[in-house]
Amino acid sequence: MTEGGTVPGTSGTRRTPRGLETRSRILDSAAKLFYVRGVNATTLDDVRVASGTSKSQLYNHFEDKLALVHAVIDLQSEFVLAREEQHLRGVKTLTGLRRWRDALVQANSLQDGSYGCALGAMSIELSDNDEQSRQALNASIEAWRRMLIETLTRLRVLGVLAEHADPQRLGTGLLAALQGGYVLAQNAHSSEPMAVALDMALDHIASFARR
Repeated sequence: MTEGGTVPGTSGTRRTPRGLETRSRILDSAAKLFYVRGVNATTLDDVRVASGTSKSQLYNHFEDKLALVHAVIDLQSEFVLAREEQHLRGVKTLTGLRRWRDALVQANSLQDGSYGCALGAMSIELSDNDEQSRQALNASIEAWRRMLIETLTRLRVLGVLAEHADPQRLGTGLLAALQGGYVLAQNAHSSEPMAVALDMALDHIASFARR
């Protein structure tokens, strides 16, 4: 949302505080339903009932389901990237990197491994069907990968990792292990496979530690 209550994607339409609250309620409800049920299994009627809004209110803010999907991608991307930035920005040791791992596994275990990563799940459902969704999700995943690369670069500069450590490759591998771990945890309804995948990736990174 821009200054003055103008909502992106609405041709500069200005929203009242009540209108903005309604839009936020619709978005939050849609994000939860997409996360738990999946995008394809969730209808606009499902979102309308969950958000306590009328059809006219819903269509006043989102012209169709695809517009709502794009807004949810923006919302979830902002949440995930803000969370990751907060957890990774202070990492200066391998122990700090393992604390990042512990936070992710703990959060996943609270829901018995179900549902997986919000961005990853939407990528699986949408990337082959809607180019705008694919581009937006790819940009968010790439931003996440860059955060991991920057973290590992910091560890190399600080002398935690050896000079021959490649932050690009290690960061990409770490994110791949994380996303794969989410999928395995979702299928198993247990966070254990996710923990194992991350531990193996972190053990590989630790093999580059200065002795």
